[in-house]
Amino acid sequence: MMNLPFFRPLNRPITNWRDQTIWIIGASSGIGAALAQALLQQGAQVILSARRLEQLQQVAADHPHADIVPFDVTDQNAWHHASQQLQTRHPSIDLVIFCAAKYQPERSWEVDANDAAATLKINVESVYHGLQAVLPQMLKRGSGGLAILASVAGYVGLPNASVYGPSKAALINLSELLYSDLHQKNINVYLVNPGFVRTELTDKNDFEMPALQTPEQAAEAILQGITHGDFEIHFPKRFTLGVKLLQMMPYRWRFALIRRFVVA
Repeated sequence: MMNLPFFRPLNRPITNWRDQTIWIIGASSGIGAALAQALLQQGAQVILSARRLEQLQQVAADHPHADIVPFDVTDQNAWHHASQQLQTRHPSIDLVIFCAAKYQPERSWEVDANDAAATLKINVESVYHGLQAVLPQMLKRGSGGLAILASVAGYVGLPNASVYGPSKAALINLSELLYSDLHQKNINVYLVNPGFVRTELTDKNDFEMPALQTPEQAAEAILQGITHGDFEIHFPKRFTLGVKLLQMMPYRWRFALIRRFVVA
């Protein structure tokens, strides 16, 4: 039964990280840093990118399989230069993981248009810069993978995520269409939807975060999902499945539950 197409993994499972070259965007802290450390421990060649050089150096900790390429992910020219630089050192990048993000908890009446533009530039626009930089070589080679870190905040419209939530909803939509476009071209696409993870971003929250996880737990769940060949990797399921259920409800029920349990 497991050989039937319906039961096959949506992506090609990765069984040996030692054979992989991984480029992590947003590797200076949080989930990106935890992923970098976990992959380095498993013997992968890991390229770490973000703006903060000192923190990237701390994450790499002089590991022989780490390569640090700092740059501003919102700068399209910087993406081009970084990818050109890496082609000489790592001509075959197997997986690019997009982790860079900006978050500010705010209600709709608190949104500043300039701050919103800055958030969208990091959370969404930078991914398009990255796709333009890395996809041509993957398509030419006929292999590779893209992992996009979205969020369960993109499932439904929730208070306090007035810009962050829509940006993550955009990434969910983007990941789905990328899979449709690229699967037949032998390129894996992974959509990562975490629940609450203790990072610099969530430290801004002044409310209780259910099923809060550490970056290390998040990294473990992500790598497990990639190893299995999953398309959507969401965790912890005791929380994310509840949000998925909320997403499927009629709007009348959904709004009523949000007013009762979420809106302060």
